[in-house]
Amino acid sequence: MTGLLHKSLDTPEETRPFEQNMGHLDLVAMDEGGFGRAVFEPGWRWSQHVKPIAHTDSCQAAHLGYCLSGHMHIAMDDGDQADIGPGEFLEIPPGHDAWVVGSEPCVMIDWQGYSDYAKEK
Repeated sequence: MTGLLHKSLDTPEETRPFEQNMGHLDLVAMDEGGFGRAVFEPGWRWSQHVKPIAHTDSCQAAHLGYCLSGHMHIAMDDGDQADIGPGEFLEIPPGHDAWVVGSEPCVMIDWQGYSDYAKEK
């Protein structure tokens, strides 16, 4: 980078919708990779709404992020599980499913795993 750079997720460079209108990912490109904000609607589940786009058995993105609102359950392929809620940071390795818990959309910021997330292959 040669100077000051600033971008806004309110005017993303790319928006990727999830299957069945169950949310979307707003993405901006930075020198270090994609930075994004995803909105997951109530009823969203990775294995139903992103798997058809990713064409993998489980999510193979590594995530490093922060939950702004809502709740999400993460289920790792190895059986480990956790619930993520507002104000929590997360680090999730590849090999997981996830779904929204409750009736509120879950909004996540991610600065590691969204460059190729929900991108048609």
